[in-house]
Amino acid sequence: MSPPPATGDADLMHAVVDGSEAALREVYDRHAGAMYALARRVLSDEHRAEEVVQEVFLRLWTEPRRYDPTRGALRSFLYRETQSRSIERIRSEQARARREDDDHRRDPVNLQHDDVDREVWALIRSEIVRDALAELSDGERQAIELAYFGGHTYREVAAMLSLPEGTVKSRIRLGLNKLSNALSDAGLGTTP
Repeated sequence: MSPPPATGDADLMHAVVDGSEAALREVYDRHAGAMYALARRVLSDEHRAEEVVQEVFLRLWTEPRRYDPTRGALRSFLYRETQSRSIERIRSEQARARREDDDHRRDPVNLQHDDVDREVWALIRSEIVRDALAELSDGERQAIELAYFGGHTYREVAAMLSLPEGTVKSRIRLGLNKLSNALSDAGLGTTP
């Protein structure tokens, strides 16, 4: 027995409470399109939107008394349910992705793999820097090594090399420009 088409949502829901599949079908026919559009807009995915609409109407069938006609229209109730389920789905997926990412980072195999990657990359970088330093003139390389790797001031480097401080600064600046270009050409792109 199917409900007459002029039956209002409240009457249809009374029939759903009494177990009428035809009444649920009519409610679905009236409102599923709008609920799908809302879920699709929130989730940006057709498949997930379909799943949410299915969940909303399944819950309406299994727990029809959750809808209280004194608190508003059935369509408003379904909108709230659809929006809530859609947002729950997004949050759940984000939480799952975070957990998987955290698990990946904590997994000893991945940590070991990440450590090896870092070590290899550090080795490659140090070889590139060493090769770039080898291309500098002796004066540029000595000044840079003393200032940057030795931790000395320009004045200390000048005293150690028995050169004027201005000459040391010029050699360092020239050498750093050459290093910057060499590292950039090698794909490292930054001044040491």
